[in-house]
Amino acid sequence: MKNFAIALLCGIVGYLILATLSYYLVGKFSSNNHDRSVEASMTSIFVYGPIGFILAFIAGYVWIKNYF
Repeated sequence: MKNFAIALLCGIVGYLILATLSYYLVGKFSSNNHDRSVEASMTSIFVYGPIGFILAFIAGYVWIKNYF
């Protein structure tokens, strides 16, 4: 249970980091001039954020399982 909780916290942190980074990058490099901010926010929340959560959750679980 402790392993899962730590992995969950790692996943939440990974979600926040990747969503913030992707919001900046999509907003900066998008060729969409009409609704760039909407594209950046939706892509960050629904695409890159969950990817960051999954990757950080797996990494956190493997890290806590192997080292503690």
